[in-house]
Amino acid sequence: MTSSTQRTQGKTPDPPAGLARFNASDESAARAALHEACGSTAWCRDLLAHRPYATTDALLAASDAAMAGLTAGDLAEAMAGHPPIGRPKAGDATSQREQSGVQESVRAELLELNLAYQEKFGHVFLICATGRTGDQMLDALKERLGHDADTEREIVRTELGKINRIRLSRLAEGPS
Repeated sequence: MTSSTQRTQGKTPDPPAGLARFNASDESAARAALHEACGSTAWCRDLLAHRPYATTDALLAASDAAMAGLTAGDLAEAMAGHPPIGRPKAGDATSQREQSGVQESVRAELLELNLAYQEKFGHVFLICATGRTGDQMLDALKERLGHDADTEREIVRTELGKINRIRLSRLAEGPS
């Protein structure tokens, strides 16, 4: 048995630097960090209530549970902080990074269809853009325009959950 194995057997490993910092931060700073990940007050409150988190997986599981309990109003509040696909917030590195797959050639069509989506559903088209091309997002938008409001609300919940997981993982794994 190596000394490294001896040190870790029977002991929970230290959380990643970003998660340790989040756990140790005061409630105001922790709330602000969570609000950067998701604009839902209820979601932030649920995650704050379960601090400290021993692992990133525990934080993500708490996020998933909180997402499952969000009302339609909570989802609307969360979506209000998201820019339209094809038009990331100016100066917002997160939305620019997440939408980096949008090519100029599809930007105008994405914006046009997003307006049609907003007219139908009352909110921006929300999709986890990380790792998707503009064409993939455009195809998803076209498909989702055919949904009814209840179906779309559950898809939005799933997509928002994916976005939150990515953002929370970045928070937890962040530099010390």
